[in-house]
Amino acid sequence: MKARGHKISMLYVTTLDEAAAAAEAGIHLLSIEGRFFSPAMREAAGHCFVQVGLPFGSSGTVEGNRLVTAEDYLRAAFHFAAMGGDCFYCAASYDIQKVLCDNRVPIVAHVGLVPTHITWTGFRAVGKTASEALMIWRQVKQLESVGCFGAELEVVPDRLGEFISRNTSMIMLGMGAGPGADAQYLFAEDVLGHTEGHKPRHAKTYRNFAAEYARLQQERIAAFKEFVTDVDAGAYPAPNHNVAMQESEYVQFVEQVNL
Repeated sequence: MKARGHKISMLYVTTLDEAAAAAEAGIHLLSIEGRFFSPAMREAAGHCFVQVGLPFGSSGTVEGNRLVTAEDYLRAAFHFAAMGGDCFYCAASYDIQKVLCDNRVPIVAHVGLVPTHITWTGFRAVGKTASEALMIWRQVKQLESVGCFGAELEVVPDRLGEFISRNTSMIMLGMGAGPGADAQYLFAEDVLGHTEGHKPRHAKTYRNFAAEYARLQQERIAAFKEFVTDVDAGAYPAPNHNVAMQESEYVQFVEQVNL
């Protein structure tokens, strides 16, 4: 697809319903964090190529173990590969990424605005100056050299995104990186309009699920209140909710209890 100039559609999903909808809609690539990935999620994703996120630093664990060493990451990658993961996101150091790549694990790295590295950049666009753009370019070349086949390219100038995508063999998964990136990557919560907190500039909303979720919550509360009212009034359970017992059987039971 990169060679043909065919743009890749990519979504970050967290639920079975989102994964199944993405597959039905024809999304090419899904990003699923390890904490959400399971055999059921893999099945729901259908034909989609699935990138499983390996947790980094304080962002989580796999089977109760925090990933620290290259062996930890390798074991986690094989764990998720057994569930059907197609490739793996890794934001760890170059040496850890190289161990994974040397073991034929397909790795997607991350450059530009990397949320786990914001101590050095802050939450802002990265690469607007020549020096920062050069830093990102050198990181891309380093990732190439260790064997990564792709990288998320997050919140960089569109001109830089296009330049990098055209001049690397890696698949550049653009999130706020302009139309020249190989993929266009959004979060399902932004697409569906129920983002909590900050909504990034590159996000585009196609449906207003926030309003629908709010309506459903009010309907949920109303239903629960009606249930409480029925219980208080003795209206629930009604005869049709009960299990019947023949009178003769009940009389026989009472006689045998001998109270």
